Amino acid sequence: MTELVRGTPGLVRAVNDRAALHLLLRQGPLTRPEISRLTGLSKPTASQVLARLEGAGLVVGNGLRTGLPGRVPETYRVNAAAAYATAVDVTPDRIAVRTADLAGAVLAEAEAPVPAGPGREALVEALRAALALAPAPRPPRRVVVGVQGAVDPTTGRLAYASEEDMAAWLFPDVERTLAEALGLPVRIENDVNLAAVAERAHAAADCPDFVLLWADEGLGAALVIGGRLHRGHFGGAGEVGYLPLPGAPTAREAGHPYGRHGYQELAGGEAIRNLLHAHGVPGADFTETVTEAVRRAGAGSGTGAEAGTGAGAEDGAGGRAGAGAAAMAGAGSGAPESVEAARAGLAAVAGRLASGLASIVTVVDPGLVVLAGRLCAAGGEPLRALVERELHALAHSRARIRLSAVTGNPVLAGALDLALTAVRDEIFGGPPPVTPCP
Repeated sequence: MTELVRGTPGLVRAVNDRAALHLLLRQGPLTRPEISRLTGLSKPTASQVLARLEGAGLVVGNGLRTGLPGRVPETYRVNAAAAYATAVDVTPDRIAVRTADLAGAVLAEAEAPVPAGPGREALVEALRAALALAPAPRPPRRVVVGVQGAVDPTTGRLAYASEEDMAAWLFPDVERTLAEALGLPVRIENDVNLAAVAERAHAAADCPDFVLLWADEGLGAALVIGGRLHRGHFGGAGEVGYLPLPGAPTAREAGHPYGRHGYQELAGGEAIRNLLHAHGVPGADFTETVTEAVRRAGAGSGTGAEAGTGAGAEDGAGGRAGAGAAAMAGAGSGAPESVEAARAGLAAVAGRLASGLASIVTVVDPGLVVLAGRLCAAGGEPLRALVERELHALAHSRARIRLSAVTGNPVLAGALDLALTAVRDEIFGGPPPVTPCP
């Protein structure tokens, strides 16, 4: 029989303080009576909570609320200057940095060069220089760094990363070493996972179980189950570029587990560009070829007009299939044969993307798939509708398909979300309680 833990006065105070802080963060500024009413605390208890939080420097007055009859009440808000958090996005080309206060207001954003050479010393110097370009009034309480790879928790090393792109990161205990060298709490996270974190407040706001497919030069995925990221035992959940698929070389044939094979060789950026070139669609890179294929294809029956009637058409994302097709009506350009070739090329692209997704959704059974990355952005609604149609033909899944709804840099947005969540949990004493203690 489970023994219930009795609520000590200290525990009760901590729960009530946490409830008030999270309430002020979401809905502030608020008056004492509003805090009492919204938390269910008595007015005397709410006053005691505010006094404690003011004394701790976590809450400050926000002035008087005028224009109302009766006594003019004072309002309170979370002290945004109580702590800071920083997000970092590292690619082979640049380091992007964003710093925010405790309330989430962005204070600074900048870009810096990547490490000048391999080795931890060069990496530390590059990160230190980048952080200095987006400073906070005090050192951040948490720094979350997004990278093209994932830390294997069993070894502490960065895995699933190429030496060509991430040579400076390939040393033991990378997270702990960077934290000690920078003098800051550092967490390293996979960039696609961070994009999924950002999407939880956008395209996936109504679905706690979703898969994000990142289709760009490389392919990756993130799995969110029950509202939480699933990273896997070795940190490699979502590394779908290595997924074996018919029509693509296997790891055995490539001669290396991280070689050119699998889903990446079938639907990565270079493969999609070559596929569309074979259909007569020009373009210097995959974004140009996909954009041109959409432009040429127009809105005929091959680009997804009928896909809008499939699963997902009842919601905002699926319902856009018909609207997207209607918007492109008459947009086909060039000779009829080039239009048909572009349509066939787009259908082939969708088929390749859907072939990998079919394996993923069969195992994970998500309620939603979010299509992200430059390839999906270039394909837009026509490609989304085709992928949805192909996926539902290949797999016994009713998952809705939506395009990413995050604007700007999704990796920075997700990294800042994780960093702020960690800082708030640390300062506030944890996530919002289900019910404060009366």
